[in-house]
Amino acid sequence: MEYRFTPAEEAFRQDVRSLVARHFPPSRPYEDSPAHRREWIDVLRARGWAAYKWAPEFGGPGWSAAQRYIWERETASNGVPAQLGGMGMMMLSPILQGYGSTEQCARHLPGILNNEVEWCQGYSEPGAGSDLAALRTLAERDGDAYIVNGEKVWTSWAHIAHWMFCLVRTQDTDRRQDGISFLLIDLSSPGITIRPIPTIDGMHHLNQVLFENVRVPIENRIGEEGLGWTYAKGLLTHERTGLANISLSIFLTRRLRGELAKQAELGANPEEGLSLRISELEMELSALEATELRALSELEAGEVPGAYTSILKLKGSQLVQRATTLFLEAAGFWAIPFTREAQAWNAPALPGPDWAAREVSRYFSGRAASIAGGTDEIQREIITKHVLRLR
Repeated sequence: MEYRFTPAEEAFRQDVRSLVARHFPPSRPYEDSPAHRREWIDVLRARGWAAYKWAPEFGGPGWSAAQRYIWERETASNGVPAQLGGMGMMMLSPILQGYGSTEQCARHLPGILNNEVEWCQGYSEPGAGSDLAALRTLAERDGDAYIVNGEKVWTSWAHIAHWMFCLVRTQDTDRRQDGISFLLIDLSSPGITIRPIPTIDGMHHLNQVLFENVRVPIENRIGEEGLGWTYAKGLLTHERTGLANISLSIFLTRRLRGELAKQAELGANPEEGLSLRISELEMELSALEATELRALSELEAGEVPGAYTSILKLKGSQLVQRATTLFLEAAGFWAIPFTREAQAWNAPALPGPDWAAREVSRYFSGRAASIAGGTDEIQREIITKHVLRLR
């Protein structure tokens, strides 16, 4: 059953729109710059909305699932971030609040809320990506600490992070999901090496992280030893819902239509059939939104969508890739990356649409959407087993 918004929720929607329009109107759109990020986080803090998913006891507004949905959709539609704070805010904070000790919450949540401490996620390894239970990074007990040895890979933003939340193996067990623990690791600890992994979008965000006899205090373990898989499953539900990128795809399709209208005014003739493909994408996004609203209805009823997040993740990844591809086609032969070499040479601005180089980068980074947070194949396995009950 699709969720129907109440008059109070629609009033909240108007409040959100007014807030965004007041600070970032169409004449001054939000840009991903330090100045705009600082301004926006100050606005959110003043309203008590900086951590919009948090409960009041942790400093959040205590919004309902419907309010969170409205906030995410309206901010994305206007090109502003729903929240700042990176992985600490989006992914670690629900685990801390759900499973962390009072002392751990008191130590780490303020730095996340104030956007002062950066976090990264230590999950994937060379032999354990989508098959995460195969991880081999070892944490051996030594008095009041663990000694960690191993390797994490594809670690986003590790080079700027202060801390890592990390899955490690504390015991070999018959069932691979057992014997995994959840540690918080200070990345300034001796024995940690971080190496960059370049990517085709021209950005540095992925890294290899090596651990050699890294000492991690026992007090940095979340929950009980050996139950890290249980905690991680909850985190992956948050991650997969966010990685569906439904709001981003809606924002991209709306902006693409606007850019095509500008080209038409200038006498340009976009590729025939492009507008039709945008319409097809919009229809599929509407259908995916309906699925998201069904999940919202379950949340408001106190249920947990669970495996349905895999449907959102699978289809959402495919649609964001299609949206970025359409932008690339609209740019035509201006769809070339603006390289570091060109920046170093102080080359003049490239002709063509001013958004072309940016969307080329987004297109390349979007290729990973069907891998990050669990591959499309893994999502299909989950849907087959837990939604369709075919296995």
